[in-house]
Amino acid sequence: MLTTMGAVPVLTVAASVLGATEAEAATANINPSAPKQTIRGFGGMAHALWIGDLTAAQRTTAFGNGDGQLGFSVLRIPVNENQSDWSRDLATAKRAVELGATVFASPWNPPASMTETFTRGSQTNAKRLKASSYAAYAQHLNDFNTYMRNNGVNLYGISVQNEPDYATDWTWWTSAEIVKFLKENAGVIGTRVIAPESFQYVKSMSDPILNDAAALANVDIIGAHLYGTSYSNFPYPLFKQKGAGKELWMTEVYYPNSSDSGDLWPQALDVGEHIHHAMVDAEFQTYVWWTIRRSYGPMREDGQISKRGAIMAQFARFVRPGYTRIDATANPATNVFVSAYRGGNTVVIVAVNKNTSAVTQQFTLAGTSASGPVQYWLTDGTRNVAQQSALTMSNGSLSVSLPARSAVTLVANVGTTSSPSPSVPISASASASASASASASLSPTPSGTGGGSGPRVTYTMSTWNNGFTAAITITNTGTAAINGWTLAFTLPSGQTVTSAWNATISPSSGAVSATNVGYNGTIPAGGSVDLGFQATHTGNTGKPSAFTLNGIPCTVA
Repeated sequence: MLTTMGAVPVLTVAASVLGATEAEAATANINPSAPKQTIRGFGGMAHALWIGDLTAAQRTTAFGNGDGQLGFSVLRIPVNENQSDWSRDLATAKRAVELGATVFASPWNPPASMTETFTRGSQTNAKRLKASSYAAYAQHLNDFNTYMRNNGVNLYGISVQNEPDYATDWTWWTSAEIVKFLKENAGVIGTRVIAPESFQYVKSMSDPILNDAAALANVDIIGAHLYGTSYSNFPYPLFKQKGAGKELWMTEVYYPNSSDSGDLWPQALDVGEHIHHAMVDAEFQTYVWWTIRRSYGPMREDGQISKRGAIMAQFARFVRPGYTRIDATANPATNVFVSAYRGGNTVVIVAVNKNTSAVTQQFTLAGTSASGPVQYWLTDGTRNVAQQSALTMSNGSLSVSLPARSAVTLVANVGTTSSPSPSVPISASASASASASASASLSPTPSGTGGGSGPRVTYTMSTWNNGFTAAITITNTGTAAINGWTLAFTLPSGQTVTSAWNATISPSSGAVSATNVGYNGTIPAGGSVDLGFQATHTGNTGKPSAFTLNGIPCTVA
């Protein structure tokens, strides 16, 4: 049956989830002080050679963070086997970076000169990497990384192989071959290495990596796909045991199928449940869709977001890179799925109600007596990530009526930062004039540093071989509010900002200034604000030695 949602078609189907009257759920307890995994982001694949490139407008829809946009913060691109095709996804990757996204890449095949055919079961033309070409293939991957970097895209990571265990149409790898490559060859690759990207999160593909210290030393991210993977196979105890310092990414999926329209409702709610289990049970740090623009995907062929895309945006627009998942009652009622995240003083709760009736859900935040407005966004059969009237939290407690067949995102302030709005990454490469214009139109005029003693700054780095992230907290130690702020500091030599969140940063290296964005320009007395950025380095991972806020020297905690 076809119904309409304004100009957006919505396909509806019958569902067996029952419910007639509003139900009362058990309290969902949220503990902001119980961190789980750090979230890198939500996103999708672009593959211009196979599917056609995104248009300029579609890139903004995918990676922008406003109304009608997906808020994606991760882009996956292919490592095409022929260097002549490497430029095909460059424009989309550069725009994604400008909008604050992380980019990584996966290969389907090595260059033809590096492969050979063999018989694998009934397949007589199976393809594999020649044993004599391992070193050349590592250089091929590194060359792609260098090409992208030289063209303005610093890859967060690069995979050894897409789906090496489902490779009838591309290149097969055994787990032993992947381990050998990691141990002997991957060390020359100048970005994070991802493996094994099994098509079904088959643990026998990744267990040997975790169980081999030399291979594990040369891999940074355990990547997996979730095609047909049951929820019972989402947890990975061996990774929790041996994966310290490594990341765990879900790098490709479509769900529940590729045959139905992305607008089929309420089937699109299955995507919300799937993301919930990927975050809560599997503890993945990313969730990446195949592909961004597709009839069954988050973006329709006409460039508008689909119902599946709206469900993804309920997570992607508000759970931003660097946020941490926190402990929450995951299933407070039948067919209700809750996950929670924290970024500084902001807590984001995403609740999916698959019941055919509304559910009254109580949320209680442990360890806080915070009271005040809670921002509220909703997707259901007739609305897509639609902002609703703010709710009110009292002493860390909030009651919400979750509409029938809906996904709800709640954004609350549990500290004293100025706004619970979602943080929007701002490109550090944006022009100074654009930053100045944005500050002039959106931000309060700077008004000193609040009186009393100088402000306090904490600066925390997370580094890897050629990059890092920096998380900054500015605390107003004065007795009056700061209205509009600019934090000035000097980056050590060789460090270059590539993207930022909760601030505009200009220029990208040397003596830089981080200026508030529209929603966090006021820091109340005793309050704080969080910001951060991602950057590259050439070996120097030192921290800035001094900071000033609106020209006043800061205390560095």
